[in-house]
Amino acid sequence: MFVGDEIRLEIGFAVARERLARLGQSSTLFGLARVSAAGVSKLVRVQARELSWTDRSAGLALRWEAAGIGDALFPVLDADLTLVRAGEGTVLAVAGVYRPPLGPLGEVLDRAILHRVAAATIRSFLAQVAAQLAEQPVVTDHG
Repeated sequence: MFVGDEIRLEIGFAVARERLARLGQSSTLFGLARVSAAGVSKLVRVQARELSWTDRSAGLALRWEAAGIGDALFPVLDADLTLVRAGEGTVLAVAGVYRPPLGPLGEVLDRAILHRVAAATIRSFLAQVAAQLAEQPVVTDHG
């Protein structure tokens, strides 16, 4: 199943790219994280590859996997988190694919409700990344 979303950032592409590169190297959003959507909360392991970029776009390949007890009941998501230059701003997007667990039963459940949970989870994750990218660095005056 495909899932994706996008959001416009009011920061320039070069700034967004640098901040995304730093996020990709840190454990701020990647590593173990708790995601919640539609009343369901689960610990997930988020892995990211090194940022690849050109002068107009940048991207991270991501893999989300449930961690802990019951992990086989949750799908694995492979996705691309991308930045694209958009005038004075930047568009942050995520597009990915997952296979519902539990075979044919999982596919039926996905069509009924799980796809909406996946979309809400992606939207929440994208908002978290956007908030991290939009934050201005703290400037301290040591003088």
